[in-house]
Amino acid sequence: MTTGPLPFPDAADPGATPAPHPLLAPVADLLGTWQGRGAGSYPSLESDFAYAQEVTFTHDGRPFLHYEARAWLIDADGTPLRPSACESGWWRIQPEGRVEALITQPTGIAEISVGRATTESVELVTQEVAVTPTAKEVKATRRVYTRTDADTLTFTHDLAAVGHPLQHHLAARLHRTA
Repeated sequence: MTTGPLPFPDAADPGATPAPHPLLAPVADLLGTWQGRGAGSYPSLESDFAYAQEVTFTHDGRPFLHYEARAWLIDADGTPLRPSACESGWWRIQPEGRVEALITQPTGIAEISVGRATTESVELVTQEVAVTPTAKEVKATRRVYTRTDADTLTFTHDLAAVGHPLQHHLAARLHRTA
């Protein structure tokens, strides 16, 4: 076997080969990397917090997106203090903008979410959550990604975990970087 460029690389750039699958039309403007800052809170946490986040969407020509998100706690000046969260998975885009998402976290949480995508936003709500024996209890999530303009993406995340009902957890404003 030879090494070298792979014949079908993931494409973070919507203009790169391969072309996005036609079913990706509602989410094609998400392709690329987005970075920004946000704030979070939850009743089980000692205090509210600020964080930096990076989200990347890629594809390989088939009707799904590869999704990866990373976050870091930051201080008042925006200096990263430590890693906070990371997750990755796949968004399977179906006809009429239906989305089936599989998202996993290294903390032992796996989510299957369903929702809808339009050219303006994507909303995902958990259908199933599986946790490893030592992971924290998570019952449900709701994630909304909204394009406010060509280079700005807002993100909100609601969470039902550790005995609390579904409620606000995170909100961030991200800007396209690549």
